[in-house]
Amino acid sequence: MPTLAHKIGSLIFCPHCGTLLSPPKDDEKTVICEQCSYEEPASSYENIEITTRSHPEAFPSALRQKRKTQTKVHQGKVLPKVSEKCPACGHLEAYYEEKQMRSADEGSTILYTCVSCKHGWRVNN
Repeated sequence: MPTLAHKIGSLIFCPHCGTLLSPPKDDEKTVICEQCSYEEPASSYENIEITTRSHPEAFPSALRQKRKTQTKVHQGKVLPKVSEKCPACGHLEAYYEEKQMRSADEGSTILYTCVSCKHGWRVNN
């Protein structure tokens, strides 16, 4: 009885040297191991069920990120208000805070938070 390749999930390995065998091309009757020239019948690849699972974090999306974003309001910190139109709801008043987020020789960043909908955005100066 001939030795058949080892199957692990949907992968097939050469029984002689352990090399991963490539799937057969079109009408090939056998698959030849590139390392030791072992020949595996192409029929070994028939009826292999492949199941793929991805973790939800593997494919980030802007929508999913927005759902996760949380705004933390620190108690006792009073931010000044300014007349600035919110890009999300159009309200004309926002809290603002100036931060130095880039190198010292570049302008600061203004962080705005809408008074009405709490949407946040920034402007680099």
